[in-house]
Amino acid sequence: MAQSEYVFQRVEDQKELERLRMIELVFDPASRRRLLSTGLQAGWRCLEVGPGAGSIMTWMSEVVGPTGQVVAVELDPKFLNGAERPNVTVVRADIRTAQLPQQSFDLVHARYVLIHLSDYEVALTKMLDSLKPGGWLVLEEPDFSASRGITGDEQGLVSLCKINQAIEQMYATRGMDYALGLKLPVLMQRRGLQHLTVENDAPLCAGGSGMATVMKMSTEQLGEKYLATGVVGQSDLERYCRFADDPNSWAIYYATIAVSGQKAGG
Repeated sequence: MAQSEYVFQRVEDQKELERLRMIELVFDPASRRRLLSTGLQAGWRCLEVGPGAGSIMTWMSEVVGPTGQVVAVELDPKFLNGAERPNVTVVRADIRTAQLPQQSFDLVHARYVLIHLSDYEVALTKMLDSLKPGGWLVLEEPDFSASRGITGDEQGLVSLCKINQAIEQMYATRGMDYALGLKLPVLMQRRGLQHLTVENDAPLCAGGSGMATVMKMSTEQLGEKYLATGVVGQSDLERYCRFADDPNSWAIYYATIAVSGQKAGG
């Protein structure tokens, strides 16, 4: 991801690491299930795009074992210190311009990466070019258009709606789509991927739950960018965070669209 585009660029490192680890805690179980459903096993060669704090990268390295390999492409691998393993290679690069071997990987995975790219088709092409015939591509992207408050403090519900409008505007001004996840099935279908499996995971969450906490942490990190949209004020940021902490509030914060597909020719 180009540093000028990534919305979480130039945020406080320690808080960002905590946010990434919370994302791992909440979303890794489903990601691992999806990856295993491809047949992931010892000896596979895998590409992890945008590994973040590295949990899926590390887990895949354990699954593929010493006869397999995991290559991780990360623009800024500052949170991967200490994650080195004999069968893991971290490449500091932008996926859109990374020099990757052609038709080399059995499995390519990216979670919450394409949404940060205005030219996500370029990244998708790079991923597919690196995939072996018969290899699997697993993509997971958010759909913020699924957000809706259900119950809770009335002003908090209003602020939740406004924060979501700010998220939409923040991405739109960067030429990005805050509901990109919805496009994944057709994007992969048009590229000729076969045996598509599509999941639309839009959990209804109480305040204080993992997903609510992730969104609170994101709001704390991106508050200035939300304010810059002109859609919200400081009081909305504060009410949103209180709403996300309140166990009596309920909301759908966003959906995760996950699509797995197999490259033809295997």
